[in-house]
This record gives sequence, structure tokens and C-alpha cells, in this order.
Amino acid sequence: MKSKAVWLPLLIILTVALLMHACQKGPDEKHEAAKESAAKALYICPMHPQVTSDKPGDCPICGMRLVKKEAEKPKPGKNIKYRSTMSPGEVSDKPGKDSMGRDMVPFESEGAPPAGTPAGLAPVTVSDAHRKHMGLVMGTVEMKNLAKEIRTSARIVPDETRLYRVTTKIEGYVDELFVNVTGQEVKKGAPLLSIYSPELVAAQEEFLTALAAAGQVSGSSHELIAQGGKSLVAAGRRRLKLWDISDEQIARLKKTGEIEKNLKLFAPAGGYVIEKNVLAGQKIMPGDPLLKIADLSTVWAEADIYESDLPYVTVGMPVTLTLPYWPGKSFQGEVSFLNPFLDPQTRTLKARMNIANPELVLKTDMLGSASLRYGLGSRLAVPETAVMQTGTRCYVFAASQGEELRPVEVAVGIRTEGYYEVLSGLKAGDRVVTSSNFLIDSESSLKAALQAITRGK
Repeated sequence: MKSKAVWLPLLIILTVALLMHACQKGPDEKHEAAKESAAKALYICPMHPQVTSDKPGDCPICGMRLVKKEAEKPKPGKNIKYRSTMSPGEVSDKPGKDSMGRDMVPFESEGAPPAGTPAGLAPVTVSDAHRKHMGLVMGTVEMKNLAKEIRTSARIVPDETRLYRVTTKIEGYVDELFVNVTGQEVKKGAPLLSIYSPELVAAQEEFLTALAAAGQVSGSSHELIAQGGKSLVAAGRRRLKLWDISDEQIARLKKTGEIEKNLKLFAPAGGYVIEKNVLAGQKIMPGDPLLKIADLSTVWAEADIYESDLPYVTVGMPVTLTLPYWPGKSFQGEVSFLNPFLDPQTRTLKARMNIANPELVLKTDMLGSASLRYGLGSRLAVPETAVMQTGTRCYVFAASQGEELRPVEVAVGIRTEGYYEVLSGLKAGDRVVTSSNFLIDSESSLKAALQAITRGK
């Protein structure tokens, strides 16, 4: 009984002391307790970072399962504020609960964003675990050998330097046609048609007469008479030559002395007849276009080049032509001419390309695809998937200290082969986000808006 009487007062005194100590906790201990309460787990939607909750559930927008995210840990030396998880506009200098009774979480209230940060964006911190969950991938800014590739449509047309028009310099009648079908193939030197011309018959008679006269006076003792005979023969020969009588025909006329009634016209080059304006028995006059022959062993491809591509197209650069119906088949050529003016309707410039066509596969008015490649040399480049564009500016999210991703405004040049040329804003070796950019962009925009609200207060 005495033992119990001794211990009972001691227990009562100890209990009272503990209660008094608990009631006398200082403001620092209470602040720490509040911080621990505020640091409860936060759940967010991977597709809509603005949707947050303090317990598991589904996103009310897309229905995806909310994922756990650790509350942001304040960094030393920063101005710590507290915001509502459900109403980001509710900001306080002290921990506590929002208007809906939910714990408010701490965040860093910073001043002006770092230099080079696009307006309306702020650096964000993403943990390694969260990066894996959202599929975030990083790429590297590096020097690359870039080339500008231009693809455009092209139409096959005949090479104008390989077009030949068949005509005559004398008046007469078409006696016989040896080529009578448009599209017919002809060989160089092959007969095309024969013409009966009274003027040609008279010219042959004059030539034979001059030959006979020259033979009679060739033995004259008077040199002037002998020379006059030779001059008459030379004049008759020139007249026949001017009427396109060949040397072989003149030699045959001189040898046989037989006047040919008909004059044959021969093909000036090999190719295909693309125009035919003559019929048998037709009267023709000097200069009338009779036939048109095209040599298609080399053709032109006319392509439309847009204004933005003009700096990368030069005369002499190689070109590859492909046909849509023949996969794997290509034709090589080069740019031979650029028109000095644009088409006012399409705002494009015609580029002429010489294409070898030895097998005559390419036909006139065919449509193909022309590919031109302009080497740019070594340039600083960033993966094109890293660049976010708003229409007036471009920016990327670059790795900063620790787990921070910082928005950086950049100036980019040409886009080619999956890369953008970097003109300013980045340097070789920088790490940038190349996937899930839109998630980081949403979080950055939200954080910048919250900071703007805080600074406003």
C-alpha cells in the first residue's frame, strides 16, 4: 500500500508536465508541423497538369488516372509562398487551408524570369521518376552537315535546241511523202519528201549549159574567156546549193547530165515527227513549215520553284527525276536555266533541267518529281521536335541545374532532315526536351501565371 501511494503522485506529475510541454510548442515547431502537413502527396494528370488533387482519382477532362507527384521542395534563399492545389489563384504567405478546406502547398515565388526566358513561361522542375512516366526524351544541340532538299513537280518537254523544222526555199508541188505519220521515227539523212519545182528544173538546165560552155572555152588562148566559163559553172553550183541541193546530187547531175524532176528533202537529224503540215500533191511556197522533228535523246524537265527556295537553287546543280508510276527508277540531270521572272499567278519561278533520256523512256508532257539538294555545310542544329512555335517566336526547354528545365527563346534558320538550323539562343552541347514538350509547356505556362499573380500581390 505504501508503494502505490508513492508512485501514484509521481505519475500524475509526469503526465501534467508532458501536457504542458505539448501546449507550449514554439511557433517554429508549429510551422514545421504545418509544412509537413502541406507536403502531403499531390496527384496530377499527365495530359493536363492544371488538374491536381490530394488523393488518387481520374482526370475529369480526359479520364486518365492521376499520378502521384511529390510536392515541390522549397530551395534555400527563395521567397516561399503557399498555394491551393485546387484553386491556384489562392496564394498565401503562411501555410494553412484554402477556401475548400484543402491543405495549401509551398512553392517558390521568384522575381523577374532569367534573361532569354520567353514571356509567359517559367522554369519547371521535373523529377527523374516523373520524366520516365511522361515519356520525356532529351536531345543534344550539335554541329551537323546540313543540306537543303527541295522537292517539286516537273513536266517533261522537248529540248528546244534539238528541234528541227523542215522547210524549202523553192516553190513547187509535193510529189511524194516518205514520212506521212505524226510520231514516226526518222533517222538522220533519211528522205522525207520529194518536190517538183519548175524553177529547180531550170536551174539544173542552166548548170548543165554552163558546164558545156566551160568545156568549150577551157582550151581558149584567152585567159579571160576560160575564166568566164569556170565562173558560170561556179555560179550555177551556188544557185543549186542555195536551194538545198546536196553535193552528191550536184555531182550526180554533172556526171550523168540527167536533170532530176524531183528534189528530195532529207532529215536534218534523227528523232520523231511531232508536227506534220504537208500532204501529197500540195503546193508549197518558200518558207512553208512542212515537218517538225524532235530529238528526244535529251529532254527538258520544267519545274516550279517557290520564292522561299530560290536561294538554294543554282545553275549547274544536280537534280534527280523520278516517276510516280515507276518506283525505284530515277533519271539524273542538272539545272541548265532559271527564268529571270516569276509567274504572277503561282508566284513560282520556272527552272529548266537537262535530263538524259537514252532509252527514250521519258515522253513529252509526262509529270514527274524533281529533287534538288543544296549543301549548307556544317551548321549548329537542334532536333526539330524540340522547337515550340507560336507564330511570332520559337523556344525550347533546355536542361538547367539539377532537375530544372528552362524555357529558352531561340532564332532558327532553315528546317531540313529533321533538324532546325540554330542562329542564336543555344550552343553546342546544350540538352533540350524533344518529346512531351506540350506537357512541360503547360506546366511552365501555369507556373508563370502563378508567379505573375504572386508578384501582383
